[in-house]
Amino acid sequence: MLQSIPLDWYLILSAVLFVIGVIGVITRRNAIIIFMSLELMLNAVNLTMVAFSAFLGDVAGQIFVFFVMAVAAAEAAVGLAIVLALFRKKQTVYVDEVNLMKW
Repeated sequence: MLQSIPLDWYLILSAVLFVIGVIGVITRRNAIIIFMSLELMLNAVNLTMVAFSAFLGDVAGQIFVFFVMAVAAAEAAVGLAIVLALFRKKQTVYVDEVNLMKW
C-alpha cells in the first residue's frame, strides 16, 4: 500500500526554503544572488499552496501557482535585464556599490 507524505513535511520544507531565501536576501550583496533568493522564497510559497491544494482536494491553488510561476518568469527576465543594464553602467553587480538614486 502506498502511503502519502504528510502535509506537515511539505510545510516544514517550505518554511526551510523560505528561511534560506530570506537569509540569502539579507546577507548577500550580489544582485543576481538576491534575485535567486527571491525566487527561492517565491517557490517556497508555491510549494505551500500546492500542498494545501492537494490536501484540501481543490485544484484552485494549483492553478494559481501556475499563474504565479508565469509572472515569476517575467520577473526573472526583467530582473536580469536590470542587472545587465546596471553592470553596463557601473561595472558591478554588488548592490551596496550602486548609488544611482543619489544626486
